[in-house]
Amino acid sequence: MRQAGTNLPKVGRYNRAVVLDQIQLADGISRIEIAQLTGLTPQTVSGIVRRLLDEGIVREDGASRVASGGKPRTTLRLNADAGSAVGLHFDPVELTCAVVDLTGRPLVVKKRPTPAATDPSHVVTAMAELVADVLAEADVPHSRILGLGLAAPGPIDQELGMIVTPPQLAHWTRVPLQSMLSEATGLPVTLDNDATAAAIGERWSGAGKGVANFAYFFFGTGIGGGLILNHQVYRGGSLNAGEFGHSSVLPDGPECYCGNRGCLERLVNPSAIVTEVHRRLAADSGDSSVLSQSFAKDPASVDHAAIRLAAAAGDPVATAVIDEAAEHVASVAVSIANFIDVDLIVLGGHGIQHVESRYVDIVAAALATRPLARSIRVVQVEASPLGTDGAVVGSAALVLHAAYSPQLSALLAH
Repeated sequence: MRQAGTNLPKVGRYNRAVVLDQIQLADGISRIEIAQLTGLTPQTVSGIVRRLLDEGIVREDGASRVASGGKPRTTLRLNADAGSAVGLHFDPVELTCAVVDLTGRPLVVKKRPTPAATDPSHVVTAMAELVADVLAEADVPHSRILGLGLAAPGPIDQELGMIVTPPQLAHWTRVPLQSMLSEATGLPVTLDNDATAAAIGERWSGAGKGVANFAYFFFGTGIGGGLILNHQVYRGGSLNAGEFGHSSVLPDGPECYCGNRGCLERLVNPSAIVTEVHRRLAADSGDSSVLSQSFAKDPASVDHAAIRLAAAAGDPVATAVIDEAAEHVASVAVSIANFIDVDLIVLGGHGIQHVESRYVDIVAAALATRPLARSIRVVQVEASPLGTDGAVVGSAALVLHAAYSPQLSALLAH
């Protein structure tokens, strides 16, 4: 990509986004503090804030006295009710839709199974019906809906709005999902990889809020990742960066559908964990696990959710398998710390529900002892506070991020 210059209108829009970003991140900040943090002149900040107040996006929230006892400063906050965004997370197993306010707070969340149909048009119809149901329950005026964010399995062709042969969706080859869903709902649609969307959600209203550099692991049907570097979403050359699930952690491990061997996703996705627990239960004649009786009656009842709950309760077989999976995740986290030097690693998604602390503890131990720069700074690790709603909040945050966050790519492009 050749470097391009910019022009004054673009600089003005970018500065507006920079100011709004500081207000959103701080949840209570004065004009002079914005000037100090951004390097913009107080006059420029005041002009931008005045326009944001006129538009109703920002509100004044009383005055706070400065530490020196000087003149009180008016506190600025994002006006949560000024607009809403719709988010839709498309998982091969489940559709989740939410409406969020400007702070990223979910107003309504609904789920339903993803249709098993191989025809994408049937799935899009189900998506549009779910969006309509959520909007009806949220009762948000259409004029306040900024758009619809769609988080989908990768790989994704961002320029054409297509999902391109996702491994867990047979017969989905270059499906123009963005335009199909926009036509079905009548809303402008922003499409992104589900893990990148979740990372944007973390930046907007989760553990990554205000963090310059962080990596996000998304645990769903597969294992995905997202990167925020220098406060910007990092997408890479094909716009599909962050495929942490396809890091090879066992060179002689099982073959992955991507063509690699011993990929993280191949070893720790839900089906892999279930298969390993079943193998251990079948070989265990001592009934040491609370899952043994259920397995003997109906192996299918020992699914991923049951295993996570058993591990959370300290079951020896379930915890051993979950901890082994977490060790594999830790190896990739250490590589990310060494390669990219992030400040924080966030773990999220429904795939680690109930066992977040086991993953966090094991990854944190590795990050404290194994990265090369650990004597300078230890990379932090946190479970996503957005929990199982991370991807759907992230999909809605795609709209908020595109509308309000400072985008260097837009500033530099013609």
